[in-house]
Amino acid sequence: MKIKIGDRAPSFSLPDQDGTIVSLKEFFKQKNIVLYFYPKDDTPGCTVEACGFRDEIKSFEKIDAVVLGVSPDSVEKHTKFIAKFQLPFTLLSDEQKKTCQDYGVWVEKSMYGRKYMGVARSTFIIGKDGKIKNIFEKITPQGHNQEVLSALKEL
Repeated sequence: MKIKIGDRAPSFSLPDQDGTIVSLKEFFKQKNIVLYFYPKDDTPGCTVEACGFRDEIKSFEKIDAVVLGVSPDSVEKHTKFIAKFQLPFTLLSDEQKKTCQDYGVWVEKSMYGRKYMGVARSTFIIGKDGKIKNIFEKITPQGHNQEVLSALKEL
């Protein structure tokens, strides 16, 4: 099932970088959510994307939005990634890939002719009503933070 704009966002409960369980419902009616899925901590593209969100975090906060990153990496890897790049937002560990599957981002990929399963870099803006307001696919990490900010300002 492919998620579309206007659909109710699939719920999730995942551990953050501290091992604390974070649920989507915690944010309903309080904040707009930038839920971004990325393949792997501390890789070039993922670092550019995360640092972009880091550098604009005040702008996201000013427009009542929270940034949540999701990858299949462990809680421990998230802790190191956050520390290394001083990331001021929550990273969620989806080691079972259930949330990635629920959002349709766990897909077959191909590199040098080898097929494998992995996370398709994607971002979902979830409104305070719990519905999907915008979807970004096939993302270029550089400048993605500005794309998301612009979309949030139009809500």
